[in-house]
Amino acid sequence: MNDMSDDPQALDQIAAQRAQTHQTRRATVPAMEERLYTPHPVLDHGFVRVVDYMGDDSAIVQAARVSYGAGTKKARNDEGLIRYLMRHWHSTPFEMCELKLHVKLPVFVARQWIRHRTANVNEYSARYSILDREFYIPDPAHLAAQSTANNQGRGEVLHGDEAARVLEILKADSTRAYDNYEAMLSQDGQQGLARELARMNLPANIYTQWYWKVDLHNLFHFLRLRADAHAQYEIRAYADAICEMVRDWVPAAYAAFEDYRLNSVQISGKGLNALRRMLAGEEMDAEKAGMSAGEWREFEGILEK
Repeated sequence: MNDMSDDPQALDQIAAQRAQTHQTRRATVPAMEERLYTPHPVLDHGFVRVVDYMGDDSAIVQAARVSYGAGTKKARNDEGLIRYLMRHWHSTPFEMCELKLHVKLPVFVARQWIRHRTANVNEYSARYSILDREFYIPDPAHLAAQSTANNQGRGEVLHGDEAARVLEILKADSTRAYDNYEAMLSQDGQQGLARELARMNLPANIYTQWYWKVDLHNLFHFLRLRADAHAQYEIRAYADAICEMVRDWVPAAYAAFEDYRLNSVQISGKGLNALRRMLAGEEMDAEKAGMSAGEWREFEGILEK
């Protein structure tokens, strides 16, 4: 399960895969053909690579025109139709495209990721195989204190002695846990504990791998949440890498997604009413808008963007 960037055998396998060509009548995307099998580094030991894909922008359009009738083609060009579908929250045309990824990621990131249940996942099994001695150790720039305003977010970055102390704890605990994992597995002078039991001692920052296959509609939902500025940095790093791949794969659909989802905001009915009153020149506050303090704070945050 080593990092592909320095594993000669893995690099040879990738080169062999990329050297193969197959004649096909299905839609292909040159930019994705170039991406196939090549790992994109993420974090310190992780990566994302495209294993396979199905469909392109035209597959979305084709499915939509079957759904809504041939006359649609006369009314809108392909890009305009895709933007219409995105703007009006249509889903099934985007489900016609699929992407299969091979991902290497820390276990605690995988536990966040797996909450997106609308995908097919096959993970590396620590019941059958021994995990590598690879742990995610954050860059000092990403070591931060608990946020005082957000119970699930980060606040100010740690500096100096405190940052050094935390890094040393992370490294020492990871090393000690893996040493004990190996000691429990060892059959040198002992029976050795079963792999499925020994793995329970490993920390959440150890790396795992999986194949993850998802349709474009559900992938956009994943990216809307995980590529957002408020998402945890570690999973956002993977989402950002996948965004680049999707931009190459379905450029028209990704541009619509970026416009209507990723870079857009949602305002409640009360927020919309407050905004109208503000545009009319009225001074507004949480009480006048009928919002809680938290709702008003979020609404003000939207206006400041």
